Order: sequence, then C-alpha cells, then structure tokens
Amino acid sequence: MVIRKFQEKDLEQMIEIWNEVVEDGIAFPQEELLDKTSGKIFFESQSYAGVAEDDGQIVGLYILHPNNVGRCGHICNASYAVNSKCRGKHIGEKLVTDCLKMGKELGFRVLQFNAVVESNIHARHLYERLGFVQLGTIPGGFRMKDGHYENICPYYHIL
Repeated sequence: MVIRKFQEKDLEQMIEIWNEVVEDGIAFPQEELLDKTSGKIFFESQSYAGVAEDDGQIVGLYILHPNNVGRCGHICNASYAVNSKCRGKHIGEKLVTDCLKMGKELGFRVLQFNAVVESNIHARHLYERLGFVQLGTIPGGFRMKDGHYENICPYYHIL
C-alpha cells in the first residue's frame, strides 16, 4: 500500500468513499453528497488531498486544509475516509501519519480536529495512540443521521 497525493484519475473512487461516510451520517458534518463536478472542485481546493492506494485501488483518503485564517492560519484541519470493505487494516493510521508529515511540510504548526464524535472509539483510540490531545467535550455537538445528538471531542497535535 502506498499513500500519495491524489490524481484526477482517483476522483471517482475518492467520491465513492467520501459519499459512503457522508451517507453513514455518523462521522462527517457534511450532508451533501459529492458528484463528479463538486468532487473535483472539493478535492482540488484542499491544501493537500492524499489517497491510500492498494493494488491499483483507492482504499482511503484524507483532506488537509487550514482550520482558520489570519493569525490562526497556522492551524490545520483534516478529515479521513476509508472504504468500509477495507476497514480494520490500519489504513486510517497510515493516512493520519502521512497527514501529520504533510501538515508540517506545508508549514502548519498544529493539526486540530474540531468534531470527533465521542462514540467513534476507533478513531479516538487511534488519535490518542498517535499523540493527539483531547481538548474537552462539547455536549450534543454532532447531529447523527437518525436525528439524535452526540458529544464531540476536539483534539490537537503539535506538528
């Protein structure tokens, strides 16, 4: 498996993986699905978009971009998505590790996650194992697909 910068030929598979997470409604704040046009614009607009490629197939991806502007523009934010058929193979860990490296290379000083859903224990354990620090808990900060609200846990990692 290789983690690399996305290429236009990857977009169709990236959009499928992204939309799968959006449709699940338990991790990403987005509700709108991407199509070929919006997906191309979305992924190209990021500071960096990386993919996990395994035997010619895109099995995961991440996006990296500023979390804020101006005096807080040195803080970045990222999102990760892994094809549901490929979960449990440590792809997410490889994506996060690459993202930490790319964030630093791009000149960011901190990677911050604004809204990790508290019940997403696999992601939370991974982040904590990689040295992320939880900032606290925001009660009811995430509306799940079924309409109920769950707590979110912001995290950060010094780059």
